Amino acid sequence: MQNSQTIWFNRRKNLVETIDQRHLPFRNLIVEIRTLDEARDAISEMIVRGAPLIGVTAAYGMYLAGLNFSGGDFMEEMKRAGDWLKSSRPTAVNLAFAVDEALAVVSGQYSVPENIQLLFRYAESLRQREIDFSRNIGLHGLELIRAISEKKNRQPVQVLTHCNAGRLACVELGTATAPIYLAHEAGIPVHVWVDETRPRNQGARLTAWELGEAGIPHTVIPDNAGGHLMQHRMVDLVIVGSDRTTLNGDVANKIGTYLKALAAADNGVPFYAALPSTTIDWALNDGVAEIPIEQRDGREVSVMEGMWNNEVCEFRIIPEKSPVANYGFDVTPARLLTGLITERGICRATREGILNLFPEKR
Repeated sequence: MQNSQTIWFNRRKNLVETIDQRHLPFRNLIVEIRTLDEARDAISEMIVRGAPLIGVTAAYGMYLAGLNFSGGDFMEEMKRAGDWLKSSRPTAVNLAFAVDEALAVVSGQYSVPENIQLLFRYAESLRQREIDFSRNIGLHGLELIRAISEKKNRQPVQVLTHCNAGRLACVELGTATAPIYLAHEAGIPVHVWVDETRPRNQGARLTAWELGEAGIPHTVIPDNAGGHLMQHRMVDLVIVGSDRTTLNGDVANKIGTYLKALAAADNGVPFYAALPSTTIDWALNDGVAEIPIEQRDGREVSVMEGMWNNEVCEFRIIPEKSPVANYGFDVTPARLLTGLITERGICRATREGILNLFPEKR
């Protein structure tokens, strides 16, 4: 097991292992993924979550589909496997990106064993790419925190984040949390306001668990407290992740991100989205109109999980007959973002700003 990482390949068992995020922080369980269907279930059931990690899981899923190939047309089977994986969750672009890249490495010109090896190499390379991207995002974002710390005469920099964009959403370090981890390592005082992030409480359960494991000062707050903190000058910087970013700089992230951006804009608080380029959808230009928003099971809203007498229990928290709408994401328009923190640097959330960092996409 790679203690600082979220997903890895177990060569001895010839399978993928990952943290089952559904049980944190109450239990730290490792799940074994052996087949395409198990990889898809891990994504759809949120055993894994977070755009970069979903992409890496999908890449391993394509490899496992090849490894378990039992005959017929290999290329057709891989196309079917890719479509099956893509159907698991609609919002995070990394899923389709990883599947398409995996399909691009295989060819009818190669033997089945050669194609399987190519799929494995791709999955491993994507995993390492996301690790490298997270570290570079961290290094660029670190400079924002360092500058604020110097202005505050090294008083703790107060960072607010939403949902979980840490190593649990990636492979290592994370996106929104990467600058925080590196600032902590550099001895820069930092404190994190952790939104609980209803309905699955991924801030309270996952981000708080991560920060606690790393020894980083943090405080869990109700989702609706962020605006109050900003009004009272208790937030220096907001950093969130992204599940899909359009070419014009709109950002789709966990539901509630848009409200934090509105509060930040009203109070003059810098608001950044941290994301690898694998999360940019180069074909989209209007996030509100074009990004598909996942609607999830209403039980995530009506039922909460918690500890009672050292047992993990479920509790219904709304009237039994009340209907539920559970939108998984919202879109923060580019105009509300101070900038985007990517592996190549920080840019304005505009088409020109993004393309200046990624000129090959012009």
